[in-house]
Amino acid sequence: MAQRTRNMPRGPGPLKALYSADERDRRNRSVWTIVQGVLAPLQFAVFIVSLGLVLHFLWTGTGQQAATLSVVVKTATLYAIMITGSIWEKDVFGKYLFVEAFFWEDLFSLLVLALHTAYIAAFFLGLLDAQGLMLLALAAYAAYVINAAQFLLKLRAARLEQHTRPFGETVRAELTP
Repeated sequence: MAQRTRNMPRGPGPLKALYSADERDRRNRSVWTIVQGVLAPLQFAVFIVSLGLVLHFLWTGTGQQAATLSVVVKTATLYAIMITGSIWEKDVFGKYLFVEAFFWEDLFSLLVLALHTAYIAAFFLGLLDAQGLMLLALAAYAAYVINAAQFLLKLRAARLEQHTRPFGETVRAELTP
């Protein structure tokens, strides 16, 4: 594997690594890191099943109850990962949301949460018909995919960081194909 030094871009000016040494140590010791590691793939699996059920309903008009239940379960897993993720941020960074390293991911997560919550509200208040609900679910799922990609990119960046130079401006990274 090739070794090279590269700047980790996050915006204008010199930038530091994703985690300080203390934050990396807290991340590695936190039980919430494990919880997030379990919930993230679980939520993705629920998403895949639910997406299939929602699309099946939209294409065939059958399976509304299963599709609806799956979106409710997906929303519950989203709330679980959001709450535990906030606790993780507090444990690692000392703040529940909007830490510098995850500001944009957290901001977009709120949109994802709002769309899922809108689905639940529309369902229980009878604000949309079945097709409208499923289209709202697809909008929530599209936002979820973008947000999941944001977090996967951050996870990859964290794995690439080996060490930070004294002022945190550059990182030595191991590149993988």
